[in-house]
Amino acid sequence: MATTDLDLLQGTLDVLVLRALLWGPSHGYAVARWIRGASGGELSVEDRALYVALHRLEDRGCVASEWGLSENNRKARYYRLTPEGRRLLREKSSRWARYADAVSRVLRAGAAAGRVPV
Repeated sequence: MATTDLDLLQGTLDVLVLRALLWGPSHGYAVARWIRGASGGELSVEDRALYVALHRLEDRGCVASEWGLSENNRKARYYRLTPEGRRLLREKSSRWARYADAVSRVLRAGAAAGRVPV
């Protein structure tokens, strides 16, 4: 099934990156691949946006990084969650779940909300 890229809402990329790193240290390409796979191919993260997010999270102390070798024996920077990153992931996940639930309720709302579709 062909899909169009979905625009990531502001702040969403950070929580997706943190979630991807929950499973252990990964290099950027593996993070992007995990997000694409976990979303059933619906979300595709551009390289630049991904690395800006990783560096922002590193500056905030949410991820730490070190050089290592990828599966292809190439030098790659590996990122891992810090305790602060785990805390932020819990906070953002909770906030995102409440937001998504509220949007879903609005989209399902019908006549009970006192409005009739035009």
